[in-house]
Amino acid sequence: MRPSKRPTEAICAALLAPALAATWPAAAEVVDAAANGFTVKHRVVIAAGRDAVYRTAVDNIDAWWHPDHTMTGVAENLYIKAFPGGCFCETFGPDAGLVHLSLTFVNPGVMLRFTGGLGPLGLMGVNGNMTWEFADAGGGTEVVWHYAVGGYSADGLDTIAPAVDAVLGTQLERLKAQAERAGQVPQAN
Repeated sequence: MRPSKRPTEAICAALLAPALAATWPAAAEVVDAAANGFTVKHRVVIAAGRDAVYRTAVDNIDAWWHPDHTMTGVAENLYIKAFPGGCFCETFGPDAGLVHLSLTFVNPGVMLRFTGGLGPLGLMGVNGNMTWEFADAGGGTEVVWHYAVGGYSADGLDTIAPAVDAVLGTQLERLKAQAERAGQVPQAN
């Protein structure tokens, strides 16, 4: 009989469980996975201009990030401070909050580089490097997310790579939908 889960494992399991049941987007990939780390990559083309997609990603994360993948359950508590030393953060109220990821590189409209353990990974002995790249693609924008995570987990990081992949895939599909909705121009009659 296996001993009960440690508190950190229980929190991770609860937060990642919805992702295990999710369908994976077509452009998702677990690039590699081992006990000490994994890399996931997602790519999507969004039918909106690069600046509009970047602004939606940074300025309106609360409109597209799924609330099930927040600590508070409220996407409106999320924000991104897009400057070196800024963060992908969540507020819990006055003077209370969480840094999900720190920003280590910012080239507006081109690339963001975040460092840290996103979501429940922040409760583990891991670190990661996530990049969001924005490039012109015909009349739209190609967005590529790359997240490399390394460190220690008693059960091995390879066991959670599919769940992290699914969560990020869901978020990128939601960004695509939001950016395309925001970029729609009313048609003249």
